[in-house]
Amino acid sequence: MSLIWEQVVVDAADPAALGEWWAKALGWVVVNDADDEYEIRIAPDILPGLIFVPVPKGKTVKNRLHLDFRPEDQQAEVDRLLALGARPADVGQGDQPWVVLTDPEGNEFCVLSARR
Repeated sequence: MSLIWEQVVVDAADPAALGEWWAKALGWVVVNDADDEYEIRIAPDILPGLIFVPVPKGKTVKNRLHLDFRPEDQQAEVDRLLALGARPADVGQGDQPWVVLTDPEGNEFCVLSARR
């Protein structure tokens, strides 16, 4: 059996707005901007992608998944993401070499330090 990682699905109150934010944050392209799903990828023919869909009716539980990103310049990327609308987050991480942020809908993600 063989599996291909197609995409990460992100529940969103406003899929298009959140998808647009992540497209700007990552510099990715939009491959689908339908009302019920908004998909972005690094390039149209490269997987995996991120797809933003409406939060299922009645869902109130927090997702137990977050994304980690490793930039060349951590502080420059943190500053850029904050300027785009990300917010700092304290999830009890203490003093660590990564920075925890949230996107405009509160989804947590980490900006790691550069590789040594």
